[in-house]
Formats: sequence, structure tokens, C-alpha cells
Amino acid sequence: MDDKIKTLLINEAKNAAKSAYCPYSEYAVGVALISSDGRVFSGCNIENASYSLTMCAERVALFKAVSDGVRKISAICVFSDCGKMPYPCGACRQALAEFADEGATVIVSDGEHTVETTLEELIPYTFG
Repeated sequence: MDDKIKTLLINEAKNAAKSAYCPYSEYAVGVALISSDGRVFSGCNIENASYSLTMCAERVALFKAVSDGVRKISAICVFSDCGKMPYPCGACRQALAEFADEGATVIVSDGEHTVETTLEELIPYTFG
């Protein structure tokens, strides 16, 4: 992945994490994704006292993109500096797989370390 785009996505995801609503877990997550046509969308996790109603940052950003007409994403960055690498959960991996380009890049960053992989490596046997 191009370093300029990677840096942009990390910075956008880091900024999105500042808006997270996470009073229960105190684990703020921010996401930035780029669509195949070059548009950038961001999102943060939003918790709820009824925890099953919590929404992960990945799906917030993805649903924002889809609601604006995006049908393919080429890369996503997930950021959290709350101590643990913020890999997407299984539900988010499957939701991303629905709209990801083949070979879509996934960047995971905790502020100190960054891992770059593909969605296929994170979820090799998607439902579809």
C-alpha cells in the first residue's frame, strides 16, 4: 500500500477514535476506510448499556460508506491506543468481506505498532 494513503488512513482513524463513546469498556476505537473510488469514511465504536446494541467502529464506517453509495472498499485502518491491537471482530470481518475489493488491505495500529495484512488473511472462509 502507498505510504501516503496508509498515513492518511492511520491519522483519520486515530482522529475518529477521539469521538468513541465507550464508557463501559473504555476501549476507544477509530476506523478510516477508503473506497475503490478514493473517498475516505471514518467511524468510531459506540457502546450501549445493553451491550448487544453496541456498534463496532468498523461497521459504523462501513455503513456510512455504503449509505453514501459505496459498494467496494480497497483498504481499512483500525486504530486504538488502549493497550491491545484492535483487530476487527468476526462480525466486522464478515461485514467488510461483503464490500471489500479482492486483496483489500487491512491496517491495524495501536499507536506504536502497525500491522498490514489483507482481509482474506483475516477471514479466509467468508460466508457468501
